[in-house]
Amino acid sequence: MPMRNLIWVAFTEPVQQGLVFPRSDWPLHITLLRFDVGPNVSADVADVLADLAEASVKGALGTRLRVGGEAGFGHMGSIPVSLIEHDPLLQGLHEEIVEAAVGVGARIATPNYVLDHYRPHISHHDGKRPKSGDTVVLDQVALVDMAPDGDHTIRRILRLWTQDTHNA
Repeated sequence: MPMRNLIWVAFTEPVQQGLVFPRSDWPLHITLLRFDVGPNVSADVADVLADLAEASVKGALGTRLRVGGEAGFGHMGSIPVSLIEHDPLLQGLHEEIVEAAVGVGARIATPNYVLDHYRPHISHHDGKRPKSGDTVVLDQVALVDMAPDGDHTIRRILRLWTQDTHNA
């Protein structure tokens, strides 16, 4: 069994539990952590991770975040993003999710961009982007499978917490 690619995100566009979308058409989101789990990790790893992070996710729901300036990420700064200003609740959520992932033996996909080096941002997509000074509410946090059933062309929301329901 190959590595399973997962990602925790906070969507800033409306989504629903179980949503499947093309890898090229992500709803706008803030990446919280991208990681891989190997074949030695149980098949129910999503449930285990969800349980480990649930209290932190619920505690962060409703947090208002301010959009800062723009930057370029990726190879030679080719990916335009809007930075999210530092917020202790968002940083704490990121750290708790890192701890949960490491606790189940995950391999962090971008180890140079976690914990003290975490730079929350929203990647611009299809002409959609927030503006500097905008407020976004952390009201949809999700665990997403980056290749459900081995299909790398789509993404699937495995678990979704919303501000309205506070449950998955």
